[in-house]
Amino acid sequence: MSDSHVQYISDGQGDVTGVILPIQLWRDILSELEMQHLFKSDTMRQRLLEAKKRTAGIPLSSAITDLGLVIDLGLE
Repeated sequence: MSDSHVQYISDGQGDVTGVILPIQLWRDILSELEMQHLFKSDTMRQRLLEAKKRTAGIPLSSAITDLGLVIDLGLE
């Protein structure tokens, strides 16, 4: 996505006071900020890196049961 999709809002003096971004660009920016925030914590950084390496998983239904949740997935 190029900068040409970004629209600038200015006041009567021509000073930029805001921007309008395409929603996907905004979501990408938020995602990056969230990751930066998570990586500030050594513990969270380690957990994320370990999770990234993980290859085994558990079925969704097992996770729901283990967490004690009652969710109708409509899969029946």
